[in-house]
Amino acid sequence: MSELPFYLLAFVVVLGVLIVVHEFGHYLAARYCGVRVLRFSVGFGRTLWQCRFGRDGTEWAVSIFPLGGYVKMLDEREAEVAPEERHRAFNRQSVGKRSLIVAAGPVANFLLAIVLYWAVFMVGSNELLPILGTPPAASPAASAGIVNGEQVRAVDGQPVATWNDLRWTLLHKAVDQEAATLEVINEQSEVAFRRLALQAAGEQGWEGDALERLGIRFFRPKLPPVVGKVLAGSPGEVAGLRSGDEIVAVDGSEVVTWHDFVLKVRDAAERTLRVELLRDGRPVAVDVVPEAISERGRRIGRVGVAVAESPDAVREVRVFVRYGFFAAGGKALAETWDKSIFSLVMLGKMLTGEVSWRNLSGPVTIADYAGQSARLGIDYYLKFMALVSISLGVLNLLPIPVLDGGHLMYHMIEVVRRRPLSERAMEIAQQVGLSILFVLMAFAFFNDMNRLFSG
Repeated sequence: MSELPFYLLAFVVVLGVLIVVHEFGHYLAARYCGVRVLRFSVGFGRTLWQCRFGRDGTEWAVSIFPLGGYVKMLDEREAEVAPEERHRAFNRQSVGKRSLIVAAGPVANFLLAIVLYWAVFMVGSNELLPILGTPPAASPAASAGIVNGEQVRAVDGQPVATWNDLRWTLLHKAVDQEAATLEVINEQSEVAFRRLALQAAGEQGWEGDALERLGIRFFRPKLPPVVGKVLAGSPGEVAGLRSGDEIVAVDGSEVVTWHDFVLKVRDAAERTLRVELLRDGRPVAVDVVPEAISERGRRIGRVGVAVAESPDAVREVRVFVRYGFFAAGGKALAETWDKSIFSLVMLGKMLTGEVSWRNLSGPVTIADYAGQSARLGIDYYLKFMALVSISLGVLNLLPIPVLDGGHLMYHMIEVVRRRPLSERAMEIAQQVGLSILFVLMAFAFFNDMNRLFSG
């Protein structure tokens, strides 16, 4: 399957599941409270498919614009209701029941995230170990004394088992503290403590890779630049590269490690490279043109050759992580809670200007990450779906009119005033809410286009 259709399919599946789950939360709560549901729609605009079934003859539909959905309930504010049906109208319910129905959508998204994380943690997945690579000079990691090959065992006494654990823990701590202490162990089993300054993570409004700004990189073994497998039909095979070739230089620049060669290839998409090598002890030169591929929105080069096996590459950098039923459930709850709170904190920092609005992402970025995670494997894809589900739940609980959080805000005001807001006040609030959403969507779409074209 070509890249674009694959990414679109991955995006549509994520979006479809999250919308259906969100709206089904509203639907189930409405049925539980005795409210009649007239229509359940995935998407907006012109209807592509619809049918009626169920005791109340609910209309189920799929519409042309998939970025959302809605559950339409019986409501006297929208249309005339027969006297015998008024007790089933949404507006006739108590504030508590109406709030339950409104909150059920975001709650369903949080529950979905818990279920997805729970399943992934129970089944288990191969994760990268938190082994550190050589940090850039003058970076906080270099100043902390981190060296290539050290494995992190704990951050401020909190155990970390995988690279994702390390990444999340450092990001979480960088939000509200200036430094963290890393407990590391090297290949000689010597334990050390590294004091890592975290202020750089939030520089530039948290744009880009915060860990890269800290100088935290994954371990890279210093492999000799010797070609191993050559893919059939690849640019490397076309150029004449063979297994066992030792690469000496590229365009006259010396190559010392395999990583040096990889960097030169990545920066030369569809540009001819002069590769000097040793083959059976004799110098040989070939011209290779790396093919262009897309990686995280960036155009890079690839020649289709792999490094030869080396004793330096024997070190295990992955671990299979799996939890029991109850442990997985506890970790799933903690993961959902932590990421929900982190999302709220970052949204708050956007309002205060500490976090750049350029961090907002729209459908293009979500589709890109959906495709990338799907290519990495089902566990990565489900974790990505859980993360987006959390984001959708948090977003919908914001006190913005037209969102679920806005309706909950109306209900709180109603409790305080002991009467609902006037229709005129709600109409004005709806217009304000739509304006806010339009601005947010415009920002997100602009950011998507900027990432797409600037890489």
